[in-house]
Amino acid sequence: MHRIKQGGRALLAFAQPLDETLIQQTLSPSHSALFHRLARSEQLHSLNVLRDVLAQSEDTPQELAAAALLHDCGKSRYALAIWQKSLAVLIRAFVPKLEQNLSQEDRLTFWRAPFVVRKYHPAWGAQMLRDIGASPRLIWLVEHHAYSLEQWQDHPDKILLARLKKADDAN
Repeated sequence: MHRIKQGGRALLAFAQPLDETLIQQTLSPSHSALFHRLARSEQLHSLNVLRDVLAQSEDTPQELAAAALLHDCGKSRYALAIWQKSLAVLIRAFVPKLEQNLSQEDRLTFWRAPFVVRKYHPAWGAQMLRDIGASPRLIWLVEHHAYSLEQWQDHPDKILLARLKKADDAN
């Protein structure tokens, strides 16, 4: 049901306003430029993630707030149709081994693009942030937001990553 609601929000994203004040309060101009490269549905999703992150605690470091808005910035590397994104979600849910085969970065085609983007957008986003001189903490949060927390038990920013993942998963 959650994914169906996401799809509906994506279809109607063109009609939803962006909270530009919140974006400007959270992001520097260079970070904002990356945010505005995202598809409108991804921008709205990221704003919802930010609102959830802010609601989790009165203490939200700036890098976590920025990561909430920029965690999917790597998705802007390839524009995908809503049906492509939906296909990737369905294949992942029902045929995960097929998703692994389709997500090989060196085999990017029209049909493989949603799987490749889903797998590699965290690394692409981290590189985009490195290219504009973002902070190491922001880069780390974006680079690891889509992966399991288990391997980061001893990382000093694990709690921030857990907050980001919780908000992302809820939206």
